[in-house]
Amino acid sequence: MPGAEGTRHTLGYGQYRLSYEVYGSGDRVLVWLHGLLLDANLSRGLARRLAVRGNRVVLLDLLGHGRSDKPRHAGAHRMDLYAEQVLCLLDELGVDQVVLGGVSLGTNVSLLATVQAPERVRGLVLEMPVLEWAVPAAALTFVPFLLQAHYGRPVMRLASRAASRLPRSGFGPLDSLIDAASSDPDEIAAVLHGVLLGPIAPTIDQRRAITAPALVLGHGVDLIHSFKDARRLALQLPDARLIRTRTFAELWVRPARLTAEISGFLDSVWAAGEPRDPATPQEAALPARGRPPLAAVGCERFLAAASSSATPCSTPRASTSRSGFAAKSPVRPNVMVPQ
Repeated sequence: MPGAEGTRHTLGYGQYRLSYEVYGSGDRVLVWLHGLLLDANLSRGLARRLAVRGNRVVLLDLLGHGRSDKPRHAGAHRMDLYAEQVLCLLDELGVDQVVLGGVSLGTNVSLLATVQAPERVRGLVLEMPVLEWAVPAAALTFVPFLLQAHYGRPVMRLASRAASRLPRSGFGPLDSLIDAASSDPDEIAAVLHGVLLGPIAPTIDQRRAITAPALVLGHGVDLIHSFKDARRLALQLPDARLIRTRTFAELWVRPARLTAEISGFLDSVWAAGEPRDPATPQEAALPARGRPPLAAVGCERFLAAASSSATPCSTPRASTSRSGFAAKSPVRPNVMVPQ
């Protein structure tokens, strides 16, 4: 299918540039977001597989990640600002509704973006959410890493230089990890510090007010991505289905089963009629903010905390280069476990 190999573009976000890649074509748009410190390379294989099934898949590098700009101050990396970047991307793509999804950080940002603009979200694919059960493990993992990035810069710079010299394997998830290890310690510290500054996920009441259908993928291998979090999220969302993955890497190394599940979910979401009126859940999810729909204001909601500039999103600069490329409230969720 034309476009299945992907094209790379840039998007203006205030004073910064964000990079994104597009696979496939058509009105069935899935915006897929990477995990913390990773990038679009993590999910290019998934994007190609879904593109040949009739979807347009957009991989966004959030600020501080991948090929996007990497400001070295923490205020630019709040998760609610990452959600703003997703909504700016939707405006630049010129689409009214999309399915949002991602892995870990990408799941949380997708939820925050849905709360900010429920009328823009047709469905959600949420892999490995990081919610209340993950807090102790996340603190034990990321706080020492943040302190090392702040106060152990010489050692980390040596490690990042060594990682940058490693040959790339051609396997997207591994190369994404190598790229993350190659990042400058100041950039890593800014991202880790920034995600701790603001909300990391919607409140429980906000989650319960989300009406978009959701497919939740969870596993029980690590404490940061606890299956209890995935299960509770599926219980909180009014229209959710939960699948237990065999391993945390199943979608990357043995993708056939989960790709088929995601593809079938996308088929059902786009085949269904218009989703329920989002006005009520928007009022419930954002009781005190009184913000107008995104369509009315575009990216003028870009927050000053992200940048001293109040510039709204600007027109993306498309590149012809290729990327290695060719230049209800159920009582219990529907749980599927691997056989």
